[in-house]
Amino acid sequence: MLGFLSFVATALLGASSVLGAANQLQQVTANIGANPNNVGFYVYKPTKLANPTPLIVAIHYCTGSAQAYFTGSQYANLADTYGFIVVYPDSPRSGKCFDVASAATLKHDGGGDSQGIASMIKYAIANYGVSASRVFVTGTSSGAMMTQVLAGSYPDLFQAASAYNGVPFACFAGTSDWNSACANGQISKTAAQWGDLVRAAYPGYTGARPKMMLWHGTVDTTLSYNNYGEALKQWSNVLGVSQTATASNDPQSGYTKSQYACSLIGYSAAGVGHTVPIHESIELAWFGITSGGVSGCSATTPVSTTPGVSTSSTTRPASTSSTPVTPVSTTSSPTTGGTAAHWAQCGGIGYTGPTTCASPYTVSWHLGLFRACS
Repeated sequence: MLGFLSFVATALLGASSVLGAANQLQQVTANIGANPNNVGFYVYKPTKLANPTPLIVAIHYCTGSAQAYFTGSQYANLADTYGFIVVYPDSPRSGKCFDVASAATLKHDGGGDSQGIASMIKYAIANYGVSASRVFVTGTSSGAMMTQVLAGSYPDLFQAASAYNGVPFACFAGTSDWNSACANGQISKTAAQWGDLVRAAYPGYTGARPKMMLWHGTVDTTLSYNNYGEALKQWSNVLGVSQTATASNDPQSGYTKSQYACSLIGYSAAGVGHTVPIHESIELAWFGITSGGVSGCSATTPVSTTPGVSTSSTTRPASTSSTPVTPVSTTSSPTTGGTAAHWAQCGGIGYTGPTTCASPYTVSWHLGLFRACS
């Protein structure tokens, strides 16, 4: 829980990471089609767009927001350089988690939050000139869960996905909010069983499925590290690749990259909790927006651009060993004297630290599991 709260604080206070962005985050209020839960639609459009124009859907965590993910990541700054558009969905719920459990969201065109986000993508293709063959999705925590939900329910919309500390598709199924058994890593299935859940989301679909990149910290106490292995089993089956991986130390000390195929890669981060920091430059290469890609695989050709938007560099646009979101502490909570600071944990299961919030913040429950000052 503590790592999660620390991540939220870092993200919400990380506005300096996008001070260099040329334009502002914009809310879209137009009729975009089916959006049964009224998921918020925010978009960042750089001044100069690549041709064909890629789209990254970047999905926030519980207690987060489109604005927080905008300010807590480098996607907007990189969009200015490489000419892609970023869509930031915004959860409509008070706890700001996405619907990753309902039968509707786990079914193609079945409703739920996933259909609202799918409508945003279709709107961007129709109105912003986005290339339907250059659509990608990424997210953190609840956003990582939704990333895998979208990859399963709407495989026709995406070419690649990247999920940070999530759970397998349908692991939360059948609950209204929080699935403790899944969160605690107590749900285990065979690869085929997991794969069948994905295939059932879009019966009869025989087209291409998005390649998947998964990230998880080994000491995650919010969404158990066991979910990493279960998700790798699931997507290996869905993508039809071997469950035997080639491991290497990459992209930095303490990380282990497991490459199952050109369509499935996992990154295990030793000693990292909830969540693994965003590695945008690796994602851009994975998506084929920049050069590089996966070693030993045919790289997706980087998009051509209009003058002033470069994709010709043979190096990644930024260091892959650091991100604007710093690794969270798993040993202490930010406090002010004997009180907990804004967004710090102040109660909940197994918590032993300060239980009083610094003024003017008050205690509130999050997900029914822990209390925070907000």
